[in-house]
Amino acid sequence: MINLADDGYCFVCGPKNPAGLRLGFSFDGGKITARFVPRREHQGYMNIVHGGIISTVLDEAMVKLAIALGMPAVTARLDIRLRRPVKVGEEITVTAEIKEDTRKILTGYARAVTGDGTLVADATGKMMKAGGQEILSF
Repeated sequence: MINLADDGYCFVCGPKNPAGLRLGFSFDGGKITARFVPRREHQGYMNIVHGGIISTVLDEAMVKLAIALGMPAVTARLDIRLRRPVKVGEEITVTAEIKEDTRKILTGYARAVTGDGTLVADATGKMMKAGGQEILSF
């Protein structure tokens, strides 16, 4: 069984995590948005952000949106498309929305774009709802 308590140490959004990204998300109706400026410690190859970091931020945006909508969930499946490299220091804006809501599963879509609107990555995620009295077993 898993406890979905938030202690402020989430790698992406936790304000207490000194090694984390500490992203702030803004919720506007059915969408959530965050801005991210990757640093050198986020690179894979020299001056190119590691694709896993971009994937993690996209995943977090979808889950964070589910929470903001009152439907806490955990990622069950994540399909990422990295469309072009993100450079260290290049600001991206990440947005997410829910595309489908069934009794147990949410389907989300997230995207990352540069300042000029260039799509650099997007993802579709299936999230298992974990709200209310439900307890998840893994």
